[in-house]
Amino acid sequence: MKDFAALVSAFAWRVFGNSGQVENLQQLTGGANMESWSFDYAGRGYVLRRSPSAEMMAGRTYGHDIEAAVVRAAFAAGVKAPEIVGEIEAVDNLGTGYLMRRVEAEVNPTIILANPPPSLLDDFARALAAVHAVPIGDLPILPEAGAATLLSELKSRFLSYGGDRPVMALTLKWLEDNLPAAVEPVLLHGDFRIGNLMVNADGLAAVLDWELAHLGDRHQDLAFGCINSWRFGHIDRPAFGIGPLDIFFAAYSRESGVTIEPDRFRWWLVYATLWWGVCCLQMADIWRSGLDQSLERAVIGRRASETEVDLLMLLEEAAPVEELGLVTLKTPQLFPRNGEPSVLELLEALSGWIQTDIRPNAQGRDRFMSAVALNALGMLQREAGAPIHIQDKLLSEELLAGNQSLATPGLLAKLKVKSLQKLAADQPKYSALAVAQRKWTQ
Repeated sequence: MKDFAALVSAFAWRVFGNSGQVENLQQLTGGANMESWSFDYAGRGYVLRRSPSAEMMAGRTYGHDIEAAVVRAAFAAGVKAPEIVGEIEAVDNLGTGYLMRRVEAEVNPTIILANPPPSLLDDFARALAAVHAVPIGDLPILPEAGAATLLSELKSRFLSYGGDRPVMALTLKWLEDNLPAAVEPVLLHGDFRIGNLMVNADGLAAVLDWELAHLGDRHQDLAFGCINSWRFGHIDRPAFGIGPLDIFFAAYSRESGVTIEPDRFRWWLVYATLWWGVCCLQMADIWRSGLDQSLERAVIGRRASETEVDLLMLLEEAAPVEELGLVTLKTPQLFPRNGEPSVLELLEALSGWIQTDIRPNAQGRDRFMSAVALNALGMLQREAGAPIHIQDKLLSEELLAGNQSLATPGLLAKLKVKSLQKLAADQPKYSALAVAQRKWTQ
């Protein structure tokens, strides 16, 4: 840490042209792929966003130089983007990245959504309208990706991670069959959602994390933050976990002069939900590769089941009415609690040890990771009590080929039962589980 602090100090001296003192240097939480470091310098606060190695940048479409140029252009156009004051160069020995003025505001989704400022949905609509209005001529060369291209890439990724999740295969086929027509591209933020948006008492304070910016259909940006995973428990508030979609649509149309197309928005909502599910599978793949073997990465891999229940809730309206009957869930088998400890009991003991002996004394990231460990052990305990195997390569191939569909007798019921069981093991507190159980089961 001492050597890193010295490098940050030297970088600050170069950027600001004076030899001040870096103070209160600390790594911020969040960010699966990038590091963010906060510090004070000459009486002002800054955040350094960086990637420490080329390996961590592998697979990205462009580097931090392009990302910084996009953020600068957005800031110049009036978007509440961070103000960039410097960029890392090779001489700094800090990897790649850029330095921003620190914004003092809240980023925690739980805190923001517990009591969102009254103007927040309007603020989001205004920010997106401003992003989409940034002149393309003011931007660096960015990738352009429409619905057909992105869907093809997503399908390839799904197949590379096994291609054996039937609900995802069903969704891919639906997306192919309902592909929207191409539109004139605009600048997209690409990751506009609660968690990447800083909020204060007055409303939106800053739009962060521009690494997925590209040119494309504005409806992609509009739908992305509305998937249920990004509502953080507020399933009854479909617009960003804040409020109704019609209020958001009206605000965006008022700010941009563009009317949102509901069918196009729905296609991108389904796409974004599936995209996040595939990203969860990718997290598991990254863990297995050894590139990042953090427990957090592996546990996120189990969040794919969230999206499968969400996807079935989105797609079932396309099923024949005769396939919409209620389903029955089996009661989990109870294991005897006598003799030597069972697998379930050993997992229970391990969870108890972390809960009582480790977590109370842990600080900072160790405390956060102890919660992740308890989450992982909970998954194993529930799965040991009710094993569920959701992977089915043959059925997935049938669905991708269109040989089976929502009209196949009994298929939707089968997918609902398995998806509910899997989500109950992986994330029993996920908001869609209780809603789907009430809606689908007898």
